[in-house]
Amino acid sequence: MDKDLESIQQARDLIQKAKKAEEILSTYTQEQLDRIAAEIAKDCAANAERLAKMASEETGFGKWQDKTIKNLLGSAMTWDYCKNIRTAGILREDKEKKILEVGVPMGIVVALVPSTNPTSTAMYKSIISVKSGNTIIFSPHPGAKNCILETIRIIKEAAERAGAPDGTINTLDILTPQATDTLLKSPDIGVILATGGSAMVHAAYSSGNPAIGVGPGNGPAFIDKSADIPLAVKRIIDSKTFDNGTICASEQSIVTERCIEDRVVEELKKRKAYFLPQDDAKKLSGFMLRANGTMNPKIVGRSAQVIAQFAGITVPSDATVLVARQTEVSQKNPYAREKLCPILAFYVEETWEDCCSRCIELLHNEGAGHTMTIHSQNMEMIREFALKKPVSRVLVNVPASLGGVGAATGLAPALTLGCGAVGGSATSDNITCLNLINIRRCAWGLRELEDIRAMSPQPGSTGAQGCCSSAGEDPAAAFTKDDIDAITKAVIARLGI
Repeated sequence: MDKDLESIQQARDLIQKAKKAEEILSTYTQEQLDRIAAEIAKDCAANAERLAKMASEETGFGKWQDKTIKNLLGSAMTWDYCKNIRTAGILREDKEKKILEVGVPMGIVVALVPSTNPTSTAMYKSIISVKSGNTIIFSPHPGAKNCILETIRIIKEAAERAGAPDGTINTLDILTPQATDTLLKSPDIGVILATGGSAMVHAAYSSGNPAIGVGPGNGPAFIDKSADIPLAVKRIIDSKTFDNGTICASEQSIVTERCIEDRVVEELKKRKAYFLPQDDAKKLSGFMLRANGTMNPKIVGRSAQVIAQFAGITVPSDATVLVARQTEVSQKNPYAREKLCPILAFYVEETWEDCCSRCIELLHNEGAGHTMTIHSQNMEMIREFALKKPVSRVLVNVPASLGGVGAATGLAPALTLGCGAVGGSATSDNITCLNLINIRRCAWGLRELEDIRAMSPQPGSTGAQGCCSSAGEDPAAAFTKDDIDAITKAVIARLGI
C-alpha cells in the first residue's frame, strides 16, 4: 500500500479505537481518572532525564539538562496543579439559583506535538486529557518521531496499568500530512490541541472541528529605570539560554530607556552577551530570514556559537546570546520577529512611553496575544502595561520562558499557551484540564409565567415609550430596571402570551 494511503487508514483505525475507549472512559469516576493521570505523571517523571537526552540527540535542539526540567513541568508539575481539580461528575451546586453543574469530557483529543518541546508536550497533553476523561490521539512531528513515540509508549503502559481501557492513548507512527489531515477533519474528533508552527495551527482552526491553538511568541522585555538592572539582565539571559530559547514565551527583544542604556549594556556584557558588529548583524540577518519570508529552521534551538558558524561569522566561545541593536520593526526584519534561539534584538527609546509604544509595535508585528515581560519596581507603570498591552500574559520581574509556562510564576503549568482573540486563538488561558471539558447545567425552575408577568409594571405605570425621554437627560443614566421590566412586558403583550 502507498505510504500516504496506509497512514490515512491508520488514522481512521485509531479514531475508531479511541472512540470505543471513550465510551468506557467517559463513565469513569473522578477517582478512576485521577488514578490513571497520576500513574502517567509518575512514570513520565521517572523517565524525564532519559527522554530529555533522546529529544536533544534526535532533534539537535536545546540542552538535555533543560529538557529534563521541561519534562518535569509536563509531568509532575502539571499533575500537582490539576490533581485536586474536579473535571468529572458533579462539579458544583448552586442551591440558591438551583443549578447543578456536571463535567462532560469533550471526547477524542487530537494532539499535535512539536519538535521544539516534543517529550514534555506529549506528557502534558496526555495528563490533562485523561484527567478530563478524554481519549487522545497524537500526531508527532517527524523531526522528533522516535523520542515522542517512546514517551507515548511509557504513557500508554502507565495508563493501562492504572485501569485505562485499550485505546485511551494512541499515536500515529506512519507520519504524513494526509494522516494528520484525516485526524483534524474527522467528525468523530472532540477537540484539537494544536501546538506547533503557524501553518499547522491554521490547519487545525480550518478543520471544522473545535480547536485550541497558539500563535507565535515575540515577547519584548522592557527594562524600566526603576528595575534592579543586574537582576533583570540575569533573568533575561537565564530565560533566553534555557533550552536555547525553544520556549515560545521567551524574550525576543530588549526594550529600554536611554537614561539607563549604558548600565543595561554593561550588565549584558558581564553576562557574556555578545553585541554583534553592524556587518555581522546584517550577515546573520540574511541567514535568519529565508527568501520566502520565513525564519530559517536551522537557527532553532541552537547555541550562539553554532548559529554564528552557520552564518559565517565569528563570535566568542563563551558568548551566551547574540544581541543586535535595532531601530526598525517590520516583517522583513528577522530581529523584530520570533527567534527560538539565543538571539535578541536591542531597542533603546527616549522615554518609558516610547518604550511602551515600541513594545506594542513589536507585538503587532508578530506575537500579538502571547506574552511580554516588564522589569520594574514601579507599580503604576506595571498596571499601565497590564491594562494596555495586547498580550495574554504580562510577566513581571521573572525569566519569561519559565514564567510563561508556569514554572516560575503562579500561572498554570502548561506547554500550550492561548493567545486570545487578538492572537487568533480560542482562549487566552494557559491550557489545563478545565479547557478540555464541557459543562452540562441542570437548572430547576424558579418562576412560572404568571410570576414573570407580575414582575413587570402594570399598564399606565412606567411606560416603555417614555422611559428615556426626559429633556436633557442622559439615556444611559436614565435606563433603570423598571424600564427594562416595562419593555419586557410590552414585548410579551405584543406577542400575545
